Amino acid sequence: MSGSSVHRRARTVMASAAALAAAAVGLWTGVGEGSAHAAGAVPSPDHVVVVVFENHAYSQVVGSSSAPYINSLKSGGANLTQSYAETHPSQPNYYALFSGSTQGVTDDSCVTPGFSSAPNLASEVIDAGRSWASYNESLPSEGSTTCSSGKYAQKHNPWFGFSNVPTSSAKTFDQFPTDYSTLPQMSVVTPNLCSDMHDCSVSTGDTWLKNNLGAYATWAKTHNSLLVLTFDEDNRLSGNRIPTVLYGQPVTAGSSSSTTYNHYDLLRTLEDSQGLTSHAGNAASAEDISGIWAS
Repeated sequence: MSGSSVHRRARTVMASAAALAAAAVGLWTGVGEGSAHAAGAVPSPDHVVVVVFENHAYSQVVGSSSAPYINSLKSGGANLTQSYAETHPSQPNYYALFSGSTQGVTDDSCVTPGFSSAPNLASEVIDAGRSWASYNESLPSEGSTTCSSGKYAQKHNPWFGFSNVPTSSAKTFDQFPTDYSTLPQMSVVTPNLCSDMHDCSVSTGDTWLKNNLGAYATWAKTHNSLLVLTFDEDNRLSGNRIPTVLYGQPVTAGSSSSTTYNHYDLLRTLEDSQGLTSHAGNAASAEDISGIWAS
């Protein structure tokens, strides 16, 4: 069993005990179902931007001289030192992060657009009357469901697999606004196959992030907004331990957490940042990221 599995099993046992205790308190106090989840544990940013990079282990990025910008975000934000992906290869991890389930996807083959109607981050945000968009570098045109085009790959864009997410909400990265106050309340950025470090170097991806989202990160620091940086999977050599960094005004600068988290925990945290009452798939039993938020 991997170290991640051991940590997660121990955490699950402790969480179960805590949930039983909370339920017992609920019986005495009349608190309704769900009292075990602490209200307000996750802040409510005005805007959240999630960017997903590719195929690098924690040790290849955090502390690396090839990623000075990402490490500056770590120093000025929060670092999750025990963050793990779910599986290999890439595409199932994107579905896990987006919908709390791999949705039966096991490889990187292009999917039939709209093959699933399962709840997901976008559908939940939209159903709650909030705003959502994805920004996809090298996507040929807004809403295009093409399998691949140049450095663009559908396998990194799980929203196309869901019939309850309008294809029109999939923007090109050129449509990412320069007036950040006009951003949706929740959005995901997918760099292309070079910018995301899949085909190109860590340094290339780090520079892309600084040049394309650095101004947003600076703005987020003073506008109650959040930038989340994570990876789909590691390089298959590190137990699927990946970098995950959070940056912005809601985050305590220089903080870190050694709690074991995975894509489902991050999804749960993103859902709760939007005040959603529902949680997709395995996010329903996942844990909010904690210990890094500014008071």
